[in-house]
Amino acid sequence: MNNSTPGSSSDARPCWDIFCPVVDNFGDIGVCWRLARELAVAHGVQPRLWVDDLPSARRLIPSLEPVLAIQHRAGVEIRAWTDPLPAIVPGDVVIGAFACSLPAGFLEAMALRLPRPLWINLEYLSAEDWVAGCHRLPSPHPRLPLTQYFYFPGFDASSGGLLRERDYDVRRAAHAPVQCLTGLGLPAARPGELRISLFAYENAALPELLEVWRNGTRPLTCLVPEGRVLPQVAQCLGRNGLKPGDRIEAGALRVVVIPFVEQSRYDELLWACDLNFVRGEDSFVRAQWAERPFVWQIYRQDDDAHLDKLDAFLARYAERLPPSAGAAVRDFWRAWNRGHDAARAWQAFADALPALSAAAPAWSAHLQQAGELAAGLVQFSKDQLK
Repeated sequence: MNNSTPGSSSDARPCWDIFCPVVDNFGDIGVCWRLARELAVAHGVQPRLWVDDLPSARRLIPSLEPVLAIQHRAGVEIRAWTDPLPAIVPGDVVIGAFACSLPAGFLEAMALRLPRPLWINLEYLSAEDWVAGCHRLPSPHPRLPLTQYFYFPGFDASSGGLLRERDYDVRRAAHAPVQCLTGLGLPAARPGELRISLFAYENAALPELLEVWRNGTRPLTCLVPEGRVLPQVAQCLGRNGLKPGDRIEAGALRVVVIPFVEQSRYDELLWACDLNFVRGEDSFVRAQWAERPFVWQIYRQDDDAHLDKLDAFLARYAERLPPSAGAAVRDFWRAWNRGHDAARAWQAFADALPALSAAAPAWSAHLQQAGELAAGLVQFSKDQLK
């Protein structure tokens, strides 16, 4: 193992290793890339981001070169997570994202490094009650002189909070929705039109929902980025395929296919829409910061375990809404995630959109009181490495 210390001798910034397994194309790398950039820009950290699927990561980081083992973007050193891993001295802090297993050789190197790195297991986001009791818990390695700490993002002060960049409010204040939508090649909005972004997994409820939108009385434009759900949208509309730039008019519904939106511009799309369908973890958090009504499609798990996680969030979110709006959110979200009855639940949800819009800023402020994830990790590392 190379005995050189992380970073250059003239650079006193702490070096952090972040290991990111790309399990679901974009959700995992979305969180890790956002975290690494915020650590570099706002907290004086030298992040080293290890990614096991650089081609998928390129969708979020367009300038990435998948064939390069080492490259630098936005203050972050991005490395290919290969097997075996190159010999390297571990950083001051090592994060295994989403309960991933670190390479055996790297763990051995962590045990040899003095002082030993702080080892953090950054877990998946959950609103379940048990999270508070597990946040920051230590777990000694069974063989090596290392201790792993569990760190949970979350929705209150008993968790690690959520990622939110320091310049978020500045960027939002400077945002011009019309310019954003024009840049995507969209036509002018029709009177009374509802603008929706649809970032989703395949869903058995989608055909019935598109049919309701098509037969509705309110004009509706649905923006669909390239991605997993696009072939299903094409099938529902009787098309062999769809590509960016395509527009389909069907009754009250207009579907516009847009290019996959890179991470740095995704916030702009959320801000420019009246309702955002999101999925997984990263887009779910961004939708809440956007202060717009949203619909969350949680990642499906065996035995419908994901529905318990959905209900745990709904219990927190809906209780801060007017009763009728809370009931409409619970009904529609559950229908969307179960894959049926979305058409039945849509109208009540649509009627609740003004109340959801009015309540969104207060929900965002509530989440900000819980603390910010990157800042929390930095403070935790300072406390542990004293």
